[in-house]
Amino acid sequence: MYILTDLDNRTSFKNFQPFFLRDKSRINILALGDVGGTLLTGLKMMGADVVEHIGICDMNADTATRYEMEMNQIAFPFDGVKLPEVEIITAEELFNGDVFVFCASKGIPALDDKMQDVRMAQFENNKKLVEQYAALAADKNFKGLFAVVSDPVDPLCKAAYLAGRGKLLAEQIKGFGLGVMNSRAMYHAKKNNRFQQYLKEGRAFGPHGQDLVIADSLLKYDDKLSRELTQLTVESNLRIREIGFKPYIAPAISSGAISILLLLRGQWHYSSNFIGKDEEGAYVGALNRMTEQGLEFENIPIPEALFLRIKNAYDNLKEIV
Repeated sequence: MYILTDLDNRTSFKNFQPFFLRDKSRINILALGDVGGTLLTGLKMMGADVVEHIGICDMNADTATRYEMEMNQIAFPFDGVKLPEVEIITAEELFNGDVFVFCASKGIPALDDKMQDVRMAQFENNKKLVEQYAALAADKNFKGLFAVVSDPVDPLCKAAYLAGRGKLLAEQIKGFGLGVMNSRAMYHAKKNNRFQQYLKEGRAFGPHGQDLVIADSLLKYDDKLSRELTQLTVESNLRIREIGFKPYIAPAISSGAISILLLLRGQWHYSSNFIGKDEEGAYVGALNRMTEQGLEFENIPIPEALFLRIKNAYDNLKEIV
């Protein structure tokens, strides 16, 4: 049996103090496209207990104005529940807060594009964007959480870390893409009784993409069933694209809003965290939580066949630069 941190025994966590767990947080979101706008709606509706304010920034001033108006016109009848206020901020103000959420993206493939890994197709353009804002975060001496939601999540986290020039800790950067993969695996498990054990015993690991690892059960791991469920999960976004829609609602809510709020509450959630040493490591998704002492992985025993699948995904992620 193995545990997750056996992927690289050089892994060490610096003393990153997640101060945003102690009080209500200020979250700033960059870009209000399909994902950013939907994520914002989720945070607004579900985050009253842990979110004080949400700052929004978009290159299109009218888009930002529209969301400021619409979000602040969402309210309960007698204002008994105080939802987070939304305000427009400038790019220079993005790091005047506790959590920065990167939702910017360029070059999203058209719906009729038949490529199999839509997420990796966005890497080069989005890498330049995330590097730009990671450098700005470093210049601003940002001490909060740098949350990456844009695709491909895990390689972009690594790019942000390297662009931070040592001023951003690896633990400050987290990727939010695995939550929806878990949710999609649950969807298929509910549709097909052959996979129903996933609902109680399963886990998701690895990147938000082709090297995803779905384990049907940690108690009675079945490699064949797990690989079949993994394939169904990985291709779920393609099924939505085939019927003419961009698959952004579930990712924005499951990977984005829900996972970020669970993190702020100090609860278990799916996100990607750094494993390894300096530039030689990679960001890998797994169940984890943030405590006042720092990051805690769900380091439960992992069967060898499953561990080798995760190790393969980790090794492949290390090669992406």
